[in-house]
Amino acid sequence: MTSGDDLQFVVVHGYRRAYRRKGKGPALLLLHGLGCESGTWEPVMDALAEHYTVIAPDLLGHGESDKPDADYSLGGYANGMRDLLTILGINKVTVVGHSFGGGVAMQFAYQYPDRTERIALVSSGGLGKDVTPLIRFLTLPGSGAALGLATLRPWRRAVAASMRGLSRTGVRQLRDLGEVATIYESFADPRARHAVQRVTSHVLDWRGQFVTMIDRTYLARIIPVLVVWGADDLVIPASHADIARNQAWSHVHVLPDAGHFPHRDHPEQFAQILHDFVAATDPATYHRSTWRAMLRQGQPVMDPEPPPGPGAVTVAG
Repeated sequence: MTSGDDLQFVVVHGYRRAYRRKGKGPALLLLHGLGCESGTWEPVMDALAEHYTVIAPDLLGHGESDKPDADYSLGGYANGMRDLLTILGINKVTVVGHSFGGGVAMQFAYQYPDRTERIALVSSGGLGKDVTPLIRFLTLPGSGAALGLATLRPWRRAVAASMRGLSRTGVRQLRDLGEVATIYESFADPRARHAVQRVTSHVLDWRGQFVTMIDRTYLARIIPVLVVWGADDLVIPASHADIARNQAWSHVHVLPDAGHFPHRDHPEQFAQILHDFVAATDPATYHRSTWRAMLRQGQPVMDPEPPPGPGAVTVAG
């Protein structure tokens, strides 16, 4: 993760929000995943900043942003992003969300279609039920106390170092442990543990994700959507990309030799895919009458095996 040297701060509704801002041009809003922070985008920030104004916040309860006893729902996060962008003088964005941040990105587009030009989902939550047992564990009674014990100082440094060492062994199933180590270390802060547990309680339980956007994906037919996944994702399975594949609005890339953090595993390729997507698609234009008509029509029935087309999965080599 990056140092905090390039962090900026703004107070929104009485809470301090940290964010990174680089570049000039059309705006990209980069939303990190559960337990992460804006530094997760470090490998792609400079490349994207050559073409775009890149805004990467620490979501409330994460990183250097405040961790109050507050609203950690998807809607609350979407509201916070709208207000942050308003303060920064940014009216419309292509919103890019990783993991839990993908759920926030979809919620932002649902609540504020007039401010959303495109959506890019990276190993995203909200497209299916399955999720790793490690995240489901956070919803169980007593998990907070267990995490507090597991992150005590006597062994925290050794455990984190072991995870990072295993991530460098070249075993693909272990590649994400470097990122997991940083998340693990953040849980030493009881405020961060509490915030993450509040987040998970809004979207999943011990059986998996119960809040998804599947019933509303048809609304994204008027907003260009990109989906990027790592083929070896052990946190949220790459099979969830099939949901996107069955939607004619999706441009889907499943990257081989990548795990839950494809933007970190292949930063140059990821930045190019995102840039090509923005260059190839016109920004969405919100019309209330069109939105109303789509709501009235509802979710169309999809063919079980749609013909090849813009919804086909591209396995990028």
